[in-house]
Amino acid sequence: MTPEIKAQLAPHGVLRAGVNMSNFLLVTGRTPSGDPEGVSPSMARAIADALSVPVKYVPFPKPGELADQAENDVWDIGLIGAEPARAEKIAFTAAYAEIEATYMVPPGSKLKTIAEVDAAGVRIAVTARAAYDLWLERNIRNATLVRSSSLDAAYEQFAAEKLEALAGLRPKLLSDVQKMPGAVILDGQFTAVQQAVGTPRKNGAAAVWLHTFVEQAKASGLVARFIAQHKVTGLSVAPAG
Repeated sequence: MTPEIKAQLAPHGVLRAGVNMSNFLLVTGRTPSGDPEGVSPSMARAIADALSVPVKYVPFPKPGELADQAENDVWDIGLIGAEPARAEKIAFTAAYAEIEATYMVPPGSKLKTIAEVDAAGVRIAVTARAAYDLWLERNIRNATLVRSSSLDAAYEQFAAEKLEALAGLRPKLLSDVQKMPGAVILDGQFTAVQQAVGTPRKNGAAAVWLHTFVEQAKASGLVARFIAQHKVTGLSVAPAG
C-alpha cells in the first residue's frame, strides 16, 4: 500500500463502491441500515478494510448505469461484469467470480443445443446491457436479440410474444423454468459472466493493486467464504487470472 494507491482509491477519505443492485447472486439483500448485502458488497468492504478507510456503497439499478459513471467521480471502484465495451473506460481486475449464461427454450422447441440458437428466425429475449447481452451483441450472427429493461421483463416478453429463446444467468433461468411447464434450459453455456472489480482508467497504480488483491482473495479462500456466507447457488470462484 502506497500513498498514491490510497489517494486514487479513496480521494475523499472513503472507498465509494459502485454496486450493481440487479445482480441477485451478488447482492442478496440489505442490512438493517439499508446498505446492500452479499458477495459484491463484502468484496468492497474487504478492499476498504485493506485500505484502512470506511466503505460507502453507491447503488445502481443496472450495471450499464454504473459503467456510464466511470469518468464522473461518482464511485472509486465498481463491481460489475468485465466486458470489452466497459473496459474502454474502466480498468478491470481478473474476475473474482463467474456465472454461467445459457438459454431457456419453450415447450416443444426444436432447439436442443446452444449452437442451434444462433439461426435465422430465432428471437432471443435478453436483458438490455447485461454483461451477457454485450457478449451476445458481439457474437450472435443470425438470430435476433429482443431486449427488455429487466430480468423479469425479459421473461415476460419471452412468454407473451412466444419468442424462441430466453438468454439469462443459469440460476435465474432455474427459477423462470418453474413458471413454464415443459420449458427446458439448454445444457452448457454460451459464456460465463466474469464478475470483477474495476476502477477508472486514470487510476493506474490502484488498478495494479486491485488486481493483486483480487488474486489473493481467490487464492486465500476469501471469495469462497463470501459465497458460502451469503448462501449463493450458481456463483463460483473464478480461476486464477
